[in-house]
Amino acid sequence: MASRGTVKAAGGFNASADAEVLSKAMKGLGTDEDSILQLLTARSNAQRQEIKAAYKTLFGKDLIDDLKGELGGNFETLIVALMTPPKEYDVTLLRNAIKGAGTDEKVLVEILASRSPQQVKEIVAAYKKEYDDDLEEDIGGDTSGHFKRLLVILLQGNRPQGIQHGSLDADAQALFKAGEVKYGTDEQSFITILGNRSAEHLRKVFDAYMKLSGYEMEESIKRETSGNLRDLLLAVVKCARSVPAYFAETLYYSMKVGMGTDDDTLIRVMVTRSEVDMLDIRADFRRLFACSLHSMIKGDTGGDYRKALLMLCGGDDA
Repeated sequence: MASRGTVKAAGGFNASADAEVLSKAMKGLGTDEDSILQLLTARSNAQRQEIKAAYKTLFGKDLIDDLKGELGGNFETLIVALMTPPKEYDVTLLRNAIKGAGTDEKVLVEILASRSPQQVKEIVAAYKKEYDDDLEEDIGGDTSGHFKRLLVILLQGNRPQGIQHGSLDADAQALFKAGEVKYGTDEQSFITILGNRSAEHLRKVFDAYMKLSGYEMEESIKRETSGNLRDLLLAVVKCARSVPAYFAETLYYSMKVGMGTDDDTLIRVMVTRSEVDMLDIRADFRRLFACSLHSMIKGDTGGDYRKALLMLCGGDDA
């Protein structure tokens, strides 16, 4: 499948030459932030790893440590994120979400709802390798109730492929009975069905559910559930419909006027999707919010941080 990312591997790539450019940008008084951001946003993650290795060979120093020493604030956070391999980045995000002060449920929801079953399995294995801890146990120890149960189901990475035609109507009926029909909500049915079906299957279930109940799945979830469980169920439903549209919405709310900018979310999404589906996210953003992602980033951020984000955005759909 062709990448729908805005960041592609650079042609005529020379890791040692790039390492030299970065070293020069950090030498002497003051740092040439512009050279750093222009170079790193124009290389794929795999190429950045080669640059990091070449830098160590040439200068005997760790590139990420040097970048951290020269940069600051959101710009530093963004550049360090770009320098981290994708799976390792997801693992670090999850670790920080659980092990920091309090739990960052937003990160757990976003990563586990949007990554493919295969990616989730790889994340669980990489987490074990990196920290010698069990991700399921760590998340389980930090969350509770139905929210925890659905996270645990998603962590199994066992969603079947394709559409189970035999159970489409039964699934829609079960969801209808669990929510709209019942006094009180049977959350377990929502969790079991939404956590254990493929995206294609769920899209058909949502259509059948709409015919049965007269409501979109999202409307019912908003009415029937609350808190973290509601956020996670909604993320699963939105990602089943369209992962790029889910991220377009996530980006919009990270910058919505009057809310203050949620830079952690903005950086996380721009970095993790820049080589995957940023072109689709931009198109969905334009369609959903009647302004371009580019213009919103431009109005909401500043300095080198803004420049780097705009490079990852890769163009304006005004």
